[in-house]
Amino acid sequence: MKSEREKAKELFLEGYNCSQAVFVAYAERYGLDKELALKVSASFGGGMGRMREICGAVSGMFMVAGMETGQTKPRDPAAKQANYDMVQRLAKRYKEEYGSIVCKELLGLVPMPGREKADANAGLKAAEFTDTKPEARTEEYYKKRPCLEQIQKACDILDEILFS
Repeated sequence: MKSEREKAKELFLEGYNCSQAVFVAYAERYGLDKELALKVSASFGGGMGRMREICGAVSGMFMVAGMETGQTKPRDPAAKQANYDMVQRLAKRYKEEYGSIVCKELLGLVPMPGREKADANAGLKAAEFTDTKPEARTEEYYKKRPCLEQIQKACDILDEILFS
């Protein structure tokens, strides 16, 4: 049986976005249909619709956290707080690893807090913040992005914090 980490890797390499790769890898745990899980997580890729905001792997991680700790009653502040606590723990751990949870910072398009400039090795243009056309998944695409590693790390963090 494949680990969620391996499933997420395969999903990303098949062409699914970062959020889909992480969330769908865990969907079976909750009896979610793969197609439904793909649709629910689709909009969070590319840092929310390719706007390069919150990293898709992080969004996927947060959706999994919602499946485990999400509040289901409208007036349940304790449950809401428990979920928010979990989201913040996951975000903190991811930031410890990468310095940010923001896609454009992780890709080196803008400076990360505490850094003077964007990383030159990202090879991406700021125009990609509004360009909705996905790039072709080529060997070069995978070389210039840290996404696969970050997807797998998101799964590791979920296993470490949420499922340990």
